[in-house]
Amino acid sequence: MKQQINEVEVWDQFRNGSHQAFTNLYQHFVQPLYSYSMGITSDKELIKDCLHDLFVELWRNHASLGPTTSVKFYLMASIKRKLVRQMEGQMKHAQHHTNYYLESLDRDYSHEYQMIRVEEEFATNKQLNECLMKLSKRQREAIALKFFHNMDTEQISQSMKINPQSVYNLIFGALRQMKNNMMFEQVSF
Repeated sequence: MKQQINEVEVWDQFRNGSHQAFTNLYQHFVQPLYSYSMGITSDKELIKDCLHDLFVELWRNHASLGPTTSVKFYLMASIKRKLVRQMEGQMKHAQHHTNYYLESLDRDYSHEYQMIRVEEEFATNKQLNECLMKLSKRQREAIALKFFHNMDTEQISQSMKINPQSVYNLIFGALRQMKNNMMFEQVSF
């Protein structure tokens, strides 16, 4: 059976540096604090770590601790604060890992998405090239001047030595033919 102590008197002796008073406090309160902590968390290792840290800090700071009328409630409040801080830290740590994992999924998804986009762009460029090769030489020249050299109709007309209406006809006919060829290529896949 546990010996009863005058907790306020033992606390004051402990605050004055008594090793025996510290030992008495530890032996008297460690089990009730452990049981109380089990109501806060079921993580036994966390409880043991926090109890150890609590008593180490108490001894380290014994000279600066103030008097109390209830050592039990003081220690219960202290262990609760310590446990809650540790659990919040663990939750933040877990949240950080979750966020990192989700971000890495986003990065992986983005990388995968970019790879797919590059492949799609390559396939589209290949299709466009094939469609361009099916155009007449004059149609290819008009398309190249319009879309690759950014010339307007007048400039193309002068460069190809044809009237502006012929430029419109060449470009419009070429685009219509390319569109039909692209649609045919997509259907045939």
